[in-house]
Amino acid sequence: MKKLALASVALFAFSAQAQLNKNIDSVANYAVNTYQSAQVHTLTNLVSFPTVNKSDISAPQNPDFIGFKALLKMKAAELGLDYQDLGYTVLIGLGEQSDKVTVVTHGDVQPANASKWQQSPFIIDTTSEPGRLIGRGTEDDKGAIATALYAMKTIKDKGITLNNRIELMIYLAEESDWGSLTEFMKTYEQPKYAVTIDASYPVVVAEKGWSLIAPTFNATSAKTGVYVSDVAGGAFVSQIPEDASLVLHNADAKLLTQLKAKASTLKQVEFNFAQQSDTAVAISVKGVSAHSSEPESGVNAIAYLAEIFKGLVLENNSDGQLINFVNQLIGLDIHGKQFGDIAYKHDFMGPMTVAPTVIEREGNALTLSVNARRPMGKEELVLKQQVDSALAKWQATNNVTLNDVKTIIGTPMLLDGAPHAQKLLDIFKHFTGDQQAGFVSIGGGTNAKLFDNAVSFGPSMPGKRYTGHSEHEFITLEQLKLNLRMYTAMMIELGNM
Repeated sequence: MKKLALASVALFAFSAQAQLNKNIDSVANYAVNTYQSAQVHTLTNLVSFPTVNKSDISAPQNPDFIGFKALLKMKAAELGLDYQDLGYTVLIGLGEQSDKVTVVTHGDVQPANASKWQQSPFIIDTTSEPGRLIGRGTEDDKGAIATALYAMKTIKDKGITLNNRIELMIYLAEESDWGSLTEFMKTYEQPKYAVTIDASYPVVVAEKGWSLIAPTFNATSAKTGVYVSDVAGGAFVSQIPEDASLVLHNADAKLLTQLKAKASTLKQVEFNFAQQSDTAVAISVKGVSAHSSEPESGVNAIAYLAEIFKGLVLENNSDGQLINFVNQLIGLDIHGKQFGDIAYKHDFMGPMTVAPTVIEREGNALTLSVNARRPMGKEELVLKQQVDSALAKWQATNNVTLNDVKTIIGTPMLLDGAPHAQKLLDIFKHFTGDQQAGFVSIGGGTNAKLFDNAVSFGPSMPGKRYTGHSEHEFITLEQLKLNLRMYTAMMIELGNM
């Protein structure tokens, strides 16, 4: 997730640094010394459930989610916490106070391609890279769930009196469908303070809006000249694609030599050319997967595959149209500078990002999902008009009629007065020693947007590559320890605000 430090503190109305509870270090140390092994064991169990949402069965009826919730219920009882199963949402609480602090997370995860992992992505790998716990959900977001549970247990062990109830909210479709949570929030009493633990440190006070431009190409050609077929790439919309491929037809030796020469200059990726027949060559490219809110952390295989065909005239079938679209409107740029007039940036939130992420085929029709992350600074209607204008111009220039275009313009969030933000920043400074830490913005979007004044607090560190949504997701043992210290402190401090 892209993190931008606050350039001007004057933009925000937070209070001055406050003194933390004098016993905070003692309690935090107790948490780590007592429960570090337990939270690793619990995380291992949580990861073992492949809680990937499926289109043909709802999460509450999915056996993997049922087992996941059964484990949460068992852990809550074991730790002396109350438990509520509300279908798509689980609430685990400490205390019966009327005011509450809601700690927001999610239990569903993105798909994982098992062939890209040294061991099963749903079995914690502790040996391949010592010090790291590798597995789907370790960073996004089951590690945070395990940590929150033992932070609550620590407070209970120590008999610490709080003014506010601590309520851990675990939603089961954050990665795919916010509809059920949006409906749930209509009757859920807004908390005194809300914190999502599904992003990054130090304290996230701004999030870009998740957006989508998804054109569908559906055309045939004579297949007598140079053309491409079988274009494929990407795994899901919120992941920078690691793989992309196509089949090139009717290319002579001179053209193949040119394409290979161009591919050899693109050192960020690995190309492979495989002769399939006298007239067909399979071309594949391997990049680096990453969360699409942070496209600069990955290497986009779809964009690089298209790049070697830049300037080449391909037959105007669905596959050729898609390659031309990527080259002409996106290219290797990640900020939409080729996409008409849509590019812009915000002083604090930074630039909009634009990335082609997945190609889906249905018969002859190809749909390309382009995931954009939109900051404050441009009206939704203006951006939508600019997208439409760029698409219309591209169609006219290329003699193409797009079969369909799905466009979603997401809403960004920027808080300038959350009452608990400064307290969280104080905690981060205290436990990391980073006195220069400030408030940040991310490209990702969390469930914080559904609360009146939610900010995000971890679990990933600034300056470190975010591994959630990648095919190499992990969290370190040291990070789990630090998170446990800081989440314990967070619950004590906000619990008494």
